[in-house]
Amino acid sequence: MAETPPGPKGEPLFGSSRTYASDPFRFISGLESAYGDVAYFDMGPMETVMLSDPAAIERVLVSEADRFRKPDFQGDALGDLLGDGLLLSEGDTWEKQRQLANPAFSMRRLAGMADRITGHAEARLADWREGDVVNVERVMTRTTLDVILDLMMGVQLSEERVETIEEQLMPLGQRFEPDPLRFAAPEWMPMPDDAEFDAAVETLDGILDDIIAVREQTAGSGDDGPMDFLSVLIRARDDGVESPEQLRDEMMTMLLAGHDTTALTLTYTWFLLSEHPEIERRVQAEIDEVVGDDRPGMEHVRELDYLEWVIQESMRLYPPVYVMFREPTEDVTLSGYPVEQGMTLMLPQWGVHRSERFYDDPETFDPERWKPERAKERPRFAYFPFGGGPRHCIGKHLAMLEAQLIVATTAQQYELDFLGETPLELMPSLTAHPRQEMSFRVGERS
Repeated sequence: MAETPPGPKGEPLFGSSRTYASDPFRFISGLESAYGDVAYFDMGPMETVMLSDPAAIERVLVSEADRFRKPDFQGDALGDLLGDGLLLSEGDTWEKQRQLANPAFSMRRLAGMADRITGHAEARLADWREGDVVNVERVMTRTTLDVILDLMMGVQLSEERVETIEEQLMPLGQRFEPDPLRFAAPEWMPMPDDAEFDAAVETLDGILDDIIAVREQTAGSGDDGPMDFLSVLIRARDDGVESPEQLRDEMMTMLLAGHDTTALTLTYTWFLLSEHPEIERRVQAEIDEVVGDDRPGMEHVRELDYLEWVIQESMRLYPPVYVMFREPTEDVTLSGYPVEQGMTLMLPQWGVHRSERFYDDPETFDPERWKPERAKERPRFAYFPFGGGPRHCIGKHLAMLEAQLIVATTAQQYELDFLGETPLELMPSLTAHPRQEMSFRVGERS
């Protein structure tokens, strides 16, 4: 057994970090294609092992999850932003917060709120007219913000406040784009975009303070109050179970992580449907048959099988979270190679989802690959847009429900024709955003 997995030889000091930073998507695909299950490289001073073996990924995320943790490097600026929220917390803190959050994300509760999701979609479409040109990424972002503010915080913000939140997303995202200088520099060294990042965090903190102050008036007490996540946390705080700082961290995590990935899934779904009109027509036909002239609701979502496949295929080709990181808390062996405690493990959705080892013609948009008989032929963790195991995304069911209802509500009335250049160029941050403006022409369906 070799002592070190195979991989590229990097530069002195920077390792492979400059190659990675210039195009992480190409770098990940190149490593997966060249080395298969496992590859080793240096990210500056950080020794990194990339796992593209579904069996090893399942061990890390599920069967041996207690032997792996989130790396410390994810707690620097990300820690300043999200604090000790569900995304970053560990151990007993994470366990307690997850238990508090579970009722707000239960399928039973979400099913009863499908009508409200549809209502938010309808409100965002109300002003659309034949021939309008709209920025679909912006519309989807505002729609999913409306949903998360309503369902998880119990509030509705003015358009001005929603725009203010949206304006902070760019400086926050830029801070997390891969930068070889940041990989190599000590944590205390100031960087050019620190001031913009800090200002954006401060602005969002102010908005959250206002939301919490409003919701305190209606959160109730005991177990009889509203079950949105913010009300649950306010009651836990008042009972001495939750600190004000923890409440803030959970709400910041909810505000940002709760809307961004779903908005991106919807954006890429509209792009792919525009590029494949025959698939778009099949989606329309299914919606016409299942929903007809009704408002899309929970009773329809259960029957929109093809639409669900389309959304799954969109997340395969354009996974919003394109890479995850873990580190072993003890020495382990993965895919036949020893990995020492504290090394960084990269679990790349981008590389695995687009691997020809697991998918026929992987670059092709083919929703029918999600037919049960075809899907069961692949390893379980050849597809993991929501992670997996005890730390899988708690918002998975909400995200899928939102995506299906918003697409169904929109496609009942409109067709969207992408006007930008292809292929898409992606911007790597915490999530994979399109670099170009996602402009679409609106066409009314007859």
